[in-house]
Amino acid sequence: MGYEAKLIRTFSHAEPQKLGFGVLLVACLMISIAYTSFTKPFEFPFSSISSRLSAHINPVFGVTLSSRVLDEGSEKDINVTVQNSGNQYQTMSSTPENITAIITSNSNQSDAIINCNVADQRSAFCEMNGDIRILGSSSSLVIFDSSKRNRTWRIRPYARKQDNVAMDGVREVTLKTSADHRELPHCEIIHTSPAIVFSVGGYTGNFFHDFTDVLVPLFLTSHQFNGEVHFLVTNMRSWWINKYRPIFKRLSKYQVIDFDTDDKVQCFSKAIVGLRSHKELSIDSSRSPNHYSMLDFTKFMRNTYSLERETPTKYLGKHNGKKPRLLIISRKRTRRFTNISKITSMAEKLGFEVVVAEANSSTNMKDFACMVNSCDVMMGVHGAGLTNLVFLPTNAIFIQVVPWGSLDWITTNYFKEPAMDMKLRYLEYRISEEESTLMEVYPRDHPVFKDPLSIHKHGWNAIKEMFLDKQNVKLNLRRFRAVLVKALLLLRH
Repeated sequence: MGYEAKLIRTFSHAEPQKLGFGVLLVACLMISIAYTSFTKPFEFPFSSISSRLSAHINPVFGVTLSSRVLDEGSEKDINVTVQNSGNQYQTMSSTPENITAIITSNSNQSDAIINCNVADQRSAFCEMNGDIRILGSSSSLVIFDSSKRNRTWRIRPYARKQDNVAMDGVREVTLKTSADHRELPHCEIIHTSPAIVFSVGGYTGNFFHDFTDVLVPLFLTSHQFNGEVHFLVTNMRSWWINKYRPIFKRLSKYQVIDFDTDDKVQCFSKAIVGLRSHKELSIDSSRSPNHYSMLDFTKFMRNTYSLERETPTKYLGKHNGKKPRLLIISRKRTRRFTNISKITSMAEKLGFEVVVAEANSSTNMKDFACMVNSCDVMMGVHGAGLTNLVFLPTNAIFIQVVPWGSLDWITTNYFKEPAMDMKLRYLEYRISEEESTLMEVYPRDHPVFKDPLSIHKHGWNAIKEMFLDKQNVKLNLRRFRAVLVKALLLLRH
């Protein structure tokens, strides 16, 4: 890997040399001292040191080193890839002083510490501290535990645990303990920074789920490490990683590792499997490391994409100062505005500069983020495109147009509460049945209008098909005008 280098230590026996009596006496004394320093802490002679690697942080050299160096009587060189926190490589001489430092620094080895929360509704999450060996190609993590209890956990590291459809394709990762060092795979690459193992399978590719299932949980889990963390990704989608590479680079100083194809034994002293997740598109600061909040996440996004505006433009009146910018998130298929040109015209007459836009798979993320950040108000019908609110300035105004169908729970949890957690000013417009194109398909006495909740009883697929996939919106301009006027009033403060 680009950040790694091979550290080679060679230990060899000294050749006999002709020495004067005085020199020989001094040499014997030094050898005796060195020998004592080796055998005392571990109570075994130098020749019995095992070559089986047991990775721990070495406080003397600041890199991960092995506590056991050589097989009995072995004179072979040992090649171990070592990475320190500053991407610097250190070569140590094979003097007795260096060997002693390596051994004694690990003499207080503690048992493994494993904390797993598999009961959380949103995600299964395990944090491990100790001697950890990771082999991605076999989808397994093994940690040394001297307690003699062999334990196993199986986790699908994607933050939508209760959604069987999303979780079905997420690769399962096995975590297990071993009380026998001989059963541990030999370390090939040793890291000083922790590892986080997570999936980018599930619903990724949908803009809302990109953030609520992966990017927000990843920020919540990894930001505390200040870039000193390795991402091991299962269900790898290279195009997806490339799309959000600026975010990954801000969260980690290291290259993303394809967990599924990695055939090297990667060794860590700390690893996290799964991502912390609190709620849809948001963070509960009372439960997060360092009390991170959703406001911290939006600031992080502005820094990541170099977005200049932290607050919206103050509205000074229709003929005074700069016009406030209104972004209308359009949709080409379902839940689209059928009279968007009239909405635009009305907003412009009220004093807005209007931008109509829709992002797609080919849209440049940075360009679109900059455009969103340049706006003071954003509006749109409930859908994934509204996730762009993460780029808005703090205290900007967000208007969610709620489709027909008693969708309160969905619209509240997916966007209303997250917007408020981001310190945006939230406005909501619930369309009437006359503003829904379902009027063109079903009679007024149909359960779609008389009893929308009866459709809900048939499950999510029925809700999605009826109220999200089949419905478009024709705004009543007179009714909606009042919402835009209120937005202008809010921008005065």
